Amino acid sequence: MKKIAILGATGSIGTQTLEVISQYPDMFELYAITGNDNWQLLAQQARQYQPEVVCVANESNYLPLKEALSDMPVKVYAGMESIAQMVQMSTIDMVVTAMVGYAGLLPTIKAIEAGKDIALANKETLVVAGELICELADKYKVKILPVDSEHSAIFQCLTGEQLNPIEKIYLTASGGPFRTFSYEELKHVTAAQALRHPNWTMGAKITIDSASMMNKGFEVIEAKWLFGLNAQQIEVLVHPQSIVHSMVQFADGAVKAQLGTPDMRLPILYALTYPRRMQTNYERVDFLKISSLTFEAPDTKRFRNLAFAFEAMERGGNAPCVLNAANEVVVKAFLQGKIGFLQMSDIIEDTMQQTEFLSSPSYEDYVQCDAMARRMAQQLIEK
Repeated sequence: MKKIAILGATGSIGTQTLEVISQYPDMFELYAITGNDNWQLLAQQARQYQPEVVCVANESNYLPLKEALSDMPVKVYAGMESIAQMVQMSTIDMVVTAMVGYAGLLPTIKAIEAGKDIALANKETLVVAGELICELADKYKVKILPVDSEHSAIFQCLTGEQLNPIEKIYLTASGGPFRTFSYEELKHVTAAQALRHPNWTMGAKITIDSASMMNKGFEVIEAKWLFGLNAQQIEVLVHPQSIVHSMVQFADGAVKAQLGTPDMRLPILYALTYPRRMQTNYERVDFLKISSLTFEAPDTKRFRNLAFAFEAMERGGNAPCVLNAANEVVVKAFLQGKIGFLQMSDIIEDTMQQTEFLSSPSYEDYVQCDAMARRMAQQLIEK
């Protein structure tokens, strides 16, 4: 029986992880869940799944959450410090990191230091501090199992290929809702349009990132750290059907691909049960109904964020941290209607150019850099 803690239980990945866990009661026990603003859903989840511990990051939600669960034998805590302490509990075997954004970094570090295996859905953790996370995982002998569909696909393709070096990986991207929009059309898109992803159901932030292709840029940086790659070994392909989740090319020219329906429960389950594959009733791919599988190169002139991510990855140091911080600020501003779709890239670029570069940052450097980049991006928005 594997005891699971889910960081970010109220988000898209968190809710689907709860569903997956509930389907295999003989294999998993839910020990702890966390949320942030949606304390009402967190309370409902606590009642339905009955974890031992519930923690809400936003401390202003502590009292209503505590009151809502007052008749239950559950421990209720609040604050990021409490989450960082919770993941270190000796009773937890695996931590699913599904928190959104930079906030997932510290709890992931604390979980690794406590020897917990990580099912990683919080891509910003590796984007911001990939070198640090990989060093800690190696030091504490912890497995980092990818939950993102693309990285899970690469991971699955590499199973049994330990002796065969990777020549190249192909990360696939749906292209988002604006794949066919001209540069002029992109000037006028709204947040409501950007939130309508053609293939996947995700939270607001990651959906905007997908529309701007920043999400794919983050995945490029993640892939570098997860699979020990350089920029020349990573290629992005726009694949609108979202059936081929990613591919690996080996030295002999052979290519392995992982295919499946667009269903995040599959990579979640694989991360939780690796190396086993469990029987599911999830939808299967019907190849007779697929008229074609198409691939095209991404347009980094219209979608500049992808180019920024490659640039940050090659530069290294704190550059990806700056990229992430600026992106979190501009996405929030775009959702609030304060800036346009294309302005997000303009502000990210200016922030990256104006922030001091550090080649070998410590954790404390990352914290300061994140705060500095956020302030700079916010100032650029308010100009």
